[in-house]
Amino acid sequence: MPLFKTKDPTVPPGQSVTTDFPVLHVGDVPHFDPKTWRLRFFGLCENPYELTWDELRAEPTVEWHGDIHCVTRWTKKATSWRGVPFRSLVERAKPKAQVTHVVQHADNDYTTNLPLGAMLGDDCLVAYEFDGQPLEPIHGGPVRMFVPKLYFWKSAKWIKGIEFLDHDEKGFWEVRGYHNEADPWKEERYSDLPSWSG
Repeated sequence: MPLFKTKDPTVPPGQSVTTDFPVLHVGDVPHFDPKTWRLRFFGLCENPYELTWDELRAEPTVEWHGDIHCVTRWTKKATSWRGVPFRSLVERAKPKAQVTHVVQHADNDYTTNLPLGAMLGDDCLVAYEFDGQPLEPIHGGPVRMFVPKLYFWKSAKWIKGIEFLDHDEKGFWEVRGYHNEADPWKEERYSDLPSWSG
């Protein structure tokens, strides 16, 4: 993919538009069993709880339409997603007053971190449909976190847990040198060199 900066003002700097949906993830696509799958909300909250697959699907949903951006420099325009508003699930958990951050836990020991406030917008979903179809396993299906205003590694595939913390705790890519905030419009791709680089 070419690395030249686009002149399209609707596309973040350094990105190239693709009509494909590139597949990038850590580890293998996990097996999904709807009978045993759970989404846990835990950590510093008054009401820790978990949802089964059927319970998640019974929650009210919303649609989101817009562009998504990957740190590997591709942007996909005019995508459509459906899922449960993350904010409504957080409200049920009742995070404690000292909570500042959320860690997304997913299969393959993948984690990623964000300030709680960054995940309470109308665009943040626990998503399970893409372009009107069930989300494919290679794209995080049957369910993934969806935070489209940031580079897509902040939207964990195969989500299984949401942990509320009173401090920041870097995730899988963040400890390997990826930027902690991941704003595509600021090109926040990488930060300091990772500790294992010596």
